[in-house]
Amino acid sequence: MAKVLGIESSCDETGIAIYDTNDGLLAETLYSQIDLHRQYGGVVPELASRDHLRKIIPLIDECLIKSNLKLSDLDAIAYTAGPGLNGALLVGASVANALGLANNLPVIPIHHLEGHLLSPLLSADKPETPFMALLVSGGHSQLIAVNAIGSYEIIGDTLDDAAGEAFDKTAKMLGLPYPGGKYIAELALKGNETYKLPRPMLHSGDLTMSFSGLKTAVLTLINNLKAEGVAIENQVLADIAKSIEEAITDVLLKKSLSAIQQTGMKRLVVSGGVSANLTLRRKFDEMAKKHHIEVFYPPLSLCTDNGAMIALAGAIRYASGSYDYSYSVYPRWDLSSLGAIS
Repeated sequence: MAKVLGIESSCDETGIAIYDTNDGLLAETLYSQIDLHRQYGGVVPELASRDHLRKIIPLIDECLIKSNLKLSDLDAIAYTAGPGLNGALLVGASVANALGLANNLPVIPIHHLEGHLLSPLLSADKPETPFMALLVSGGHSQLIAVNAIGSYEIIGDTLDDAAGEAFDKTAKMLGLPYPGGKYIAELALKGNETYKLPRPMLHSGDLTMSFSGLKTAVLTLINNLKAEGVAIENQVLADIAKSIEEAITDVLLKKSLSAIQQTGMKRLVVSGGVSANLTLRRKFDEMAKKHHIEVFYPPLSLCTDNGAMIALAGAIRYASGSYDYSYSVYPRWDLSSLGAIS
């Protein structure tokens, strides 16, 4: 049995959690900086770092109180070492190492994307390896063959903006608040696919994705409607949002199915912030039923960045002894460089 404190500070959310290898997730706290960055239309790295400094210790204290534990009751501390914003990562790394040194606890650096890949293990319905993974968020749209925990092969990637970025940037074109993906999804519930938008590289024959052409098409659509005297509001706004959502999720669905068929895998994990999109989940559930595969997601509350996935990944690596101590952060870190857990 091992209890591991997880610290996530890679971007604009400070996430803390404690995971027990026997009893599962014991406690979790999360602070989002969305309101701080909204006025700037995106994340300001220096402000993100300062806000992590302000919140991280109180959140750790809160998590310990929730779990009725002291630092001395823990077996290890895990922190996100990358990829992410350099300053934000350093806040989590510094706190993790200081607490580890003060309490004689091992400190485990965790790859942020491994946390997302493993987050469906926090659900009641847990996938077994091997599985195909679609990691889809603001910064990543990747198809990853997971042969074993720690053994990751990226077989599909996006040439430009990730799907989450496409949601956010088209939302900004529509005058929606930051981050826009959530507002696109909410509006889409009231909309119809009135406008047929392109599905870039849908039939490219490979697993490469691209969303820049979609963004251009949305901008052209908005300009054309305005030139015709159409107000971008109410039902028109909802219809554009629905059309955007359908286009992005169609691409993700087709590429994921192609990856499944090419590898012969029978399990698919969909994780990352965009995995919370309900239209995406519905389409993937229908695809899984039609093609006789299993599909797994993180709990809705754990799709975006969080400490629980870092604590889980840390607990798995601690239990296996598959980690190397390093007081370092890696703003760019190749997921495929990780070693398999024996």
